[in-house]
Amino acid sequence: MTIAKGPVTQICWVTEDVAATEEYLSAHFEVGPWTRLPDIHFDPENCLLREQPADFVVHVSLAYAGDLQLEIIQPVSGDSIYADFLKTNQPGLHHLCFEVDDMDVALATAAADGVEVAQRGSMMGGEMRFAYLDGAHVGVPYIELAWLGDGMKAFYESLPR
Repeated sequence: MTIAKGPVTQICWVTEDVAATEEYLSAHFEVGPWTRLPDIHFDPENCLLREQPADFVVHVSLAYAGDLQLEIIQPVSGDSIYADFLKTNQPGLHHLCFEVDDMDVALATAAADGVEVAQRGSMMGGEMRFAYLDGAHVGVPYIELAWLGDGMKAFYESLPR
């Protein structure tokens, strides 16, 4: 069964230095301007890591290459799939994101297909729901599914292109 359909809406790197990754992508590929969102807190009431409550902080930076959103995430504290990634890999490509119309249907399809959800949650008062599907065993670290409410869509639309 199909969990989500294209297009890919975002590519994300996980890094130990968000500023250095921004600088590299800007200098060599004319990406930017970047919108930096420091110290984003994901709390145990709104986020699960391997189905257990998660509490972590990350720095996020967003820019666009055409219509494709580029994201850089730097883990700051706590346990997350981002921190786990850096424990076992060098900084690098972490996930591709597909936007879904119905997160519950996408997650039910993933479960029926035996696809593990590594981390999931919501943010901005429910304006965004996300789930990371684990694909490391086939060479795809993670696939993010994202459901965006009108407020989150408006935020993304307000970012410089």
